[in-house]
Amino acid sequence: MRVRVLPFGILKEWFGSDAATVELPQGATVADLLERLGGSADRAGCLRGIAVGVNAGFATASHVLEDGDEVALLPPVSGGGAGLPANVSDESCGSASEVRLTRERIDAAKFVELAKAAEDGAVVVFDGIVRNNTRGRRTLYLEYEAYEKMALRQMQELAAQARERFAIRRAAIVHRLGRLEIGETSVLIVVSAAHRAAAFDASRWLIDTLKQTVPIWKKEFFADGAVWAPGEPFPAPLAVCPAEAAKNA
Repeated sequence: MRVRVLPFGILKEWFGSDAATVELPQGATVADLLERLGGSADRAGCLRGIAVGVNAGFATASHVLEDGDEVALLPPVSGGGAGLPANVSDESCGSASEVRLTRERIDAAKFVELAKAAEDGAVVVFDGIVRNNTRGRRTLYLEYEAYEKMALRQMQELAAQARERFAIRRAAIVHRLGRLEIGETSVLIVVSAAHRAAAFDASRWLIDTLKQTVPIWKKEFFADGAVWAPGEPFPAPLAVCPAEAAKNA
């Protein structure tokens, strides 16, 4: 059987920026694929601690692959869909949430106004912006990329979970992709609720969880070079590596 492998973020520098087709025996697992891809010690090392997405959903090492599966190699995200339009939104949860990936500037005021309703006593906004330095180096601009269909799915799940975990009425999550200049908004979270405590708690939980689990990556451009931003480690249930995968297969 054949599976389509999509590397993201810094992994593109190891495996190439284009999708690759890998042939595997029937019944092969994610662990088997990672062992095949690991090859050299260097490659095995760069796969340590990644997460794997199969058909836009997180998969464990023991997940059995099928012919035609799309397998994404996901390095730790820095918050961080081929074929999706430049401006993608999903409001399938109705007025209770909105998630969006966009390559256009984010108008924070618009989303704040949309969040307000008569029954709300608070609207809390997290507006993440591009700063002009990172670890002592002057930043020129940033570029964000995402595994877009999986990122949208994860953002939808986060919005739904926030409404279940906290007493909030509505959550909006908007993330920018492409090139961002200094001072521009990279991610916007707007939460409305009857009471401020719930809105604050939900907003903090949303941004912290997004930065750990939603497949979006950031490349930083400096006057003296460019690097992929080191991401926050995936939560333990999501992270896999070739050696561990082989043991758990």
